[in-house]
Amino acid sequence: MTPMRRLGVRRILAQHTTSRAVTRGRITRTQVVWCTLIGAMTLVGGALLALEDRPGPSPTPFAALSETPSPSDASDLSDIITRMRMVGEKTDGWQGIVVHHSATRGGSADTLDQQHRDAGLNGLGYHFVISNGQGDRNGAIRVGQRWTNQTPGAHTVGPNADWYNNNTIGICLIGDGERRRFTKAQLRALAQLTELLQDELGIQMESIRLHREIAPTASPGRLFPNVAFRRSLLNRAN
Repeated sequence: MTPMRRLGVRRILAQHTTSRAVTRGRITRTQVVWCTLIGAMTLVGGALLALEDRPGPSPTPFAALSETPSPSDASDLSDIITRMRMVGEKTDGWQGIVVHHSATRGGSADTLDQQHRDAGLNGLGYHFVISNGQGDRNGAIRVGQRWTNQTPGAHTVGPNADWYNNNTIGICLIGDGERRRFTKAQLRALAQLTELLQDELGIQMESIRLHREIAPTASPGRLFPNVAFRRSLLNRAN
C-alpha cells in the first residue's frame, strides 16, 4: 500500500473513532457501514499492489535481434563475410545448417579443437563456434578451419552423418543446453550468423536443423529456445 493510501485509511479510521456512537455490547449500523467500507478499501488496495508488483512476461531471448549489432558482433560478421568472399564459389555446395551445443559449462573454439584432435579428428569438427563468456568473449563468433578451407565438417552422428557432415554447416554454441540457458549474446549471434549464411548461400528455413532432429542426441539441449529462434528468422524473412 502506498504512503498516500495508508494516510487516507488512517484519516478515515481517526474520524470514525472520534465520531462513533458506542453502545456497550452492541455495534451500531454506522460502525457496520464504516467497517465494511474500510475492509473493501483494504482489499482493493491489496489487489492493486499485487498487480503493480506482479512481474511482466519474460522477454523472448530473440526479442532484440532486429537491433543493430554491437561493434564486436559487426566485426565478427564482417570477418565472416570477408572469408566467404575469399573462398568464393566454393561455398555454393552448402545445403543446410545444423545447430549444436558443446555440452560443457564453458570453453572456446580452441579448447574444442584440442578435444577433437585428442579424439582422433583432424581438428575442430564445427565450422563456427559461438562463445558464452566462459573461455572467450560472450557472443563471439569464431570461424573454424573447416569453413576457411571449405572442407566437410565432423559435427553430426547417426545413420545420415556422412551426408550432413559433407553438405551442412555445423554451428556450435558453447554451453550445456540440458542444464542451463544460453546467453542472450550467444542467441543474438546465432541468429545473425544464420541469417548471414542464408542470405549468402540461399539456405532455406527448412534446411536449418537442430542436431537432435537428425540424430539420436539431445544437442543443443532442451533449454535451447527453438520456437523463438525460428520465429525470429521467419519475422526477418517477412
